[in-house]
Amino acid sequence: MDTTRFKTPGQLLEWLLSERGWTKRTLAVVLDLDEQKINRFAADKQPMTAEFALLLEEVFGVEASVFLGLQCAYDLAKARIVAQPDPKRATRAHIHHGLPLADMIKRGWINAKDVRDPGIEQELVRFFGTNRVEDIEILPHSAKKTEVSAPATPTQIAWLYRVRKIASEMLVARYSSEALSSAVPKLKSLLVSPEATRKAPRILAEAGVRYLIVESLPGAKIDGVCFWLNERSPVIAMTMRFDRIDNFWFVLRHEIEHVLQGHGKDKVMLDTDLAGDIAEEVNVADEECVANAAAADFCVPKKMMDAFVARKAPFFHDRDILAFAKMISVHPGLIAGQIRHRTNNYARFQNYLAKVRSSVLPNAVVDGWGSVYPVE
Repeated sequence: MDTTRFKTPGQLLEWLLSERGWTKRTLAVVLDLDEQKINRFAADKQPMTAEFALLLEEVFGVEASVFLGLQCAYDLAKARIVAQPDPKRATRAHIHHGLPLADMIKRGWINAKDVRDPGIEQELVRFFGTNRVEDIEILPHSAKKTEVSAPATPTQIAWLYRVRKIASEMLVARYSSEALSSAVPKLKSLLVSPEATRKAPRILAEAGVRYLIVESLPGAKIDGVCFWLNERSPVIAMTMRFDRIDNFWFVLRHEIEHVLQGHGKDKVMLDTDLAGDIAEEVNVADEECVANAAAADFCVPKKMMDAFVARKAPFFHDRDILAFAKMISVHPGLIAGQIRHRTNNYARFQNYLAKVRSSVLPNAVVDGWGSVYPVE
């Protein structure tokens, strides 16, 4: 039987009764139910229930699911007539699904009590620097999109906006590539101890680099970024999500190389999951290969590291690591970091991976770890 011509379960019931020549009273007698109840079902004044649909299935041989399907379609059609479409619902869905609003509130980036605060959308407009919610960059139809070296998630975009806002208010010396190139040997002299890392922010500021540390948002997996506010103002930001001396120097030198090469002027160089000497890995952009090679060679000169590995692999003894580190005037954690990456064994030599965050943060522009950088 073709039931597609029926729009409601009541219409189907009326047709079945007429096919048998029954009245509603007849059906009431057969089912031992009140006739008024049958009338309400037939007139669609009472929604079809699973129980009544099963009774009709027994009597007419039409599956109960057919009656219930018609009821569902009828209810939905009625709801569509009275529903008030709200185009902002989809916008709110994108915002709440994409952005880590709770963390942005906790970090003091947006001023709201919680994610249900009615003023949260206006705060996001302020945060992203737009005129209306619909223009926030993470939304599908927003015209403004940050050009990044790799596709960025909404969480990463939010972090970038925070970095850009803070960086735009920093005061540093006029940038010159010569000054930054001269700063590299100064930074190289700091590799000997964790405490010496505290001098890095000042050296970069004197070279004209806007250097800041913004704690990562959960799930962002950002290590660092390089971009330019204009042709003369490079920005380097790090998350220091790994508090290790090897990671700090590798990421920092990686971003410095981006600046020296002029990377980041046309697109933001967003670096995620950086690790050790990965310059020879496949599927890595040319800019990243250049920065990786410079960073690895800065931490431990590649030729010397290659020779050390050739002599000592596969057994790397503590005395050898300490002697090599002393010979080239670097902290042994930098040697350990290179070995860990080259052997793909990250459980080894953790005792050498000194923490540096407590030395760097007090001397840098910082947003995170309980500190909220004041911005206009």
